[in-house]
Amino acid sequence: MRRVAAVLAAALLLAGCSGSDSSTLPGYDLGRQPSAEPTTAPPSDTPSPTASGEPDAPAVLDWQPVEGDPTAETTVSGRWRLSLTEGGEATLTGPREVALDVPRDFRVTDALLDTDHAVVVAEHERAEQPNVATVVDLASGRTSTIDGDSEVPTTVGGTWALGSGLLVHATTQGRDYCLAVADLVTGRSRLGPCVPPRHGITNAHVSPAGITAMTFDDGRPSCRTLNRVEGDDFVPLAGVQECRGWEAVATETFAAWGVVPRERRIEDSVYLVDTGEGPVEIGPGTTGSLTWCGSAAYVVRDPQRAGDPARLLRVAPDGGTEVVYESPGRGKAFLSAPRCGGSHLTISAFSAAGDEQVTAALD
Repeated sequence: MRRVAAVLAAALLLAGCSGSDSSTLPGYDLGRQPSAEPTTAPPSDTPSPTASGEPDAPAVLDWQPVEGDPTAETTVSGRWRLSLTEGGEATLTGPREVALDVPRDFRVTDALLDTDHAVVVAEHERAEQPNVATVVDLASGRTSTIDGDSEVPTTVGGTWALGSGLLVHATTQGRDYCLAVADLVTGRSRLGPCVPPRHGITNAHVSPAGITAMTFDDGRPSCRTLNRVEGDDFVPLAGVQECRGWEAVATETFAAWGVVPRERRIEDSVYLVDTGEGPVEIGPGTTGSLTWCGSAAYVVRDPQRAGDPARLLRVAPDGGTEVVYESPGRGKAFLSAPRCGGSHLTISAFSAAGDEQVTAALD
């Protein structure tokens, strides 16, 4: 439910974004095929089956149940578990006890975990003070704080992302809205690129090769742009349909992104990959679910027709896709966005056949 709420909140923020309600994606060479066929049907009102008539079986990942309430989103990293409840409370359990102190009148909005750090972000309930992030060094148990008084301060709300020892968050410089990048290993922070007043930045992602983020302008309708973060600059990703992008992950040789073809169905995206030879469509997916973890990208695909399960797809750096998880049973089902803990991938599934929260160690 948190995934749905996040997408709807962003949709309200970007209300009126981007032109017509057409479902076509002009400019893409859809005649090319990815190196591995998607295991579910391409996007259409009546998806067609694969050549065998049924989706391929999910690829082997050793999914293990995560103990506890499946509605409390848990991220796993080795022996560590970081959980966030719908009520905005976070707990961190593992080899040692670590207290997560949240300031009074704040509630936790983001709980991020990788192999070396946990980050718990709290937002003031009346949005009157900048966010406060508690950073835990998992090896030592030491905690530190990033807030409005830090070297590069936080601001109220904004995007947060963690990966490869880097923590990305929103900040301001004068009247400009900006990204900040904190190196959790060295403890140093720097100011990243900015956008002018009345523009915005959201949907930041971190991969081993860099940072991506979506910017949007103050036009009516607004225009969304997917960017790599290169030093102090936002560099638009090549091949993304103008004003329609929503989220992206990128490495030195690979990029995957989602576009929203029909603005009245903001929860439905079409995903594409580019391995250096131009964009290739890999099919439909759920807006806000694109995640980089380990050495691949992952995206959720909600049921495309009656009786289908919800699926998690892995998108390899060569552009190939494969199903790595299916929701229990058949019928009404949806998945949370996958949560990366560096060494593990965790997902929550909600379906008529029952709910579950599972995690798998990655190679």
